[in-house]
Formats: sequence, structure tokens, C-alpha cells
Amino acid sequence: MDSKQALAFINELFAKKTNQVLNELEEKLFLGIWEGQTYSNIVTQTVFSEQYLRDAGANLCKKITKDLGIKVNKRNFKNQIKYHCQQYSETTLPSQQAIVEPINLAQVDESHSDNLLQRNQNPFIPLNGRVEEKYLFFDRKREIRGIFEVLNSGSSVVLIGEEGIGKSSLLWMICEEAETRLNVKRQPVFLDLNWLHNESQFYSELCYEIGIPDSKDYQLRRILLNCKILLAIDNVGKLTGEGFTRNTRDYLRGLAEGINAPLKLILAATEPLNNLFNDSQEQGNTSPLAGICHEEHIHPWDEATMRAFITNRLARTSVSFTEEEIIQLIQESGGHPRKLMQLCYRTFLQYVESLQ
Repeated sequence: MDSKQALAFINELFAKKTNQVLNELEEKLFLGIWEGQTYSNIVTQTVFSEQYLRDAGANLCKKITKDLGIKVNKRNFKNQIKYHCQQYSETTLPSQQAIVEPINLAQVDESHSDNLLQRNQNPFIPLNGRVEEKYLFFDRKREIRGIFEVLNSGSSVVLIGEEGIGKSSLLWMICEEAETRLNVKRQPVFLDLNWLHNESQFYSELCYEIGIPDSKDYQLRRILLNCKILLAIDNVGKLTGEGFTRNTRDYLRGLAEGINAPLKLILAATEPLNNLFNDSQEQGNTSPLAGICHEEHIHPWDEATMRAFITNRLARTSVSFTEEEIIQLIQESGGHPRKLMQLCYRTFLQYVESLQ
């Protein structure tokens, strides 16, 4: 689904519910936000100021939320709309499904029905990266419940697990669930340190996601004292890079310490924070972040969960895996969600190719 298909979907919903569609500025904002453009980029396409566009963008999100019932903000904009488009397309007639990504009919025998073609699209996605759509997220109910219990007790959390175990996806879903599951309302902010290479970029992106002017040190602290933020940091180990110092971790601890602190942290790491940040050990004390973060270890899926996952993904297709294939998938994946996804994708693809 590209930006223009998404815009067509939203305009169709507005036309049905309000007898109106988005105006020209709203459409430009919609396309820009969907494509991940910053307001400084969008402003070059209009005669308006950047601040005006920021306000208009916020109003567009409120309009979609109020009139269409799709709870969007700039952070979850694309994923929420894709999710609702998926739900909408499942309840509409085939003639109404032009907004959904087209199926390549040339790849399948003409004797198969359109419905079968739709059902035989590979359900084992995404192959890499975090899961950002709720309808694709699977399991981890126990972990989510425990994480929110810790957050609601006033502490911060660090998710610890191997690469590919699902930490990033879980981190994202915690942000998605924060509005309804936190006792104290906090604005969820998600930062992936794979895209940030120094402290300057970190503070700039933090301010941008919160929606405040660029600032740092005591100025940022003064602003944040009036905020309640749930700060999710993926790949927190990147704070050991050349562009970062211990000062960043000390700063985050200062803002996250205490039940009513401006920040509550939820971090994702491949190992305990005391091991990750060696400079703390060299100075004879613990990592400043380890001192305030409860450790939640993310383990591989067990056999029952893997079987349930495979069954769940195949449910809307005409494909069934054999028991021998399932056993092999379980053994080869070792319970790692990403590896299981990739192996299942390959197995499913073999079935589809056999139909051609």
C-alpha cells in the first residue's frame, strides 16, 4: 500500500461518513506524513510556515481520529491506517477493494478464483525488522502484562534478549498499548538508536518526537519537568558508540528516577546493562540505567507457541503444512520468532509456486 492508495482509502471513508474529503493542504500533509517526511521538507511544497504545518498536521490527526475513529498521531500514522485498511477490506465487496495492494494475477493459474489468490498471499511477514501492525503481532501477552505492572509501579524496564528474539516488536507494541494500560497517562516516544549516531542527534530527535523545540541540558530538563513521557529506546547498546558519553545515561537516569519522574524508560538490549556499559565497571559502580531499570528477559518461543503461530498465519490461506514440515520448522528455528518467520515464508512460497 503506497501513500496515494492510503490517501484514496481515507478520502473514501471521509466521503462516506462526512460527505467531504481532505482539502489540498490536508492531502499534502497526509502524503508527507505517510512518506516519513519532516515538516521542514513538507514546507517547501507550500506557502505556509513550518509551525503552521505542524499545527495543521496535528489537526489532521485529530480529524481522522474524531471523524473516522482511527486513532493516529505522527508516530503511528502509517501503521494505524494500514491496519484499518486491512480490516475494512475484509468486510467489503470485491468491487470496493481497489484501494488494497493489487495481486499479480500473472503469477497464478487463471483457473483459480480471485478469492483464492488473495488468500494465497504469503502471510509470514515481515521477514526482517520489527512488527509494527497489531494484527501481525503474536503472543508475548505474559511479557506485556508484566512490563506494564512494572511501569505502573513507578519503575523503568529493560528488555534483554538475543538478536531476532522480538524485542523491537515488543517495544513497539508497548508504545501502542500505553494509552490504555498505563495508570498515569504518558506520551509514548519511540527512538531507534540505529538511526542516531551522536548525542546531538539523540536530543534533537527526542525533542522532535515529543513535539518541543530543539534543546538540551538544563533547558530540556526544564521543559520535560512539565511532561510525562514513556521513552522507548531500541538498540540502547548504541549509547556505547563514539558519539555518546556516559553523560547521556546519567541525564536519562536523572529524568527517570522517582515514581512521578518526567520520563519512564523502556529499553531493548542484547545483554544486561551492567555488562553492556563497561565504563561503569571501570569506575567501580553500576550503570546509571541499570540502577533504575527492572530486567525483563525475553525468551524464545516454546513448541506450543510456535505451533499456534503457524496455525494462526495459515488460517486465512488454502495452504496447510505437514506435521513433518512443522517439526522441522520448530527444530531449525530454535524458537526464534524472526528465524521461524523466514523459514515459514520459504515453506509457504514452495506451496504457492507448486500451484503455478
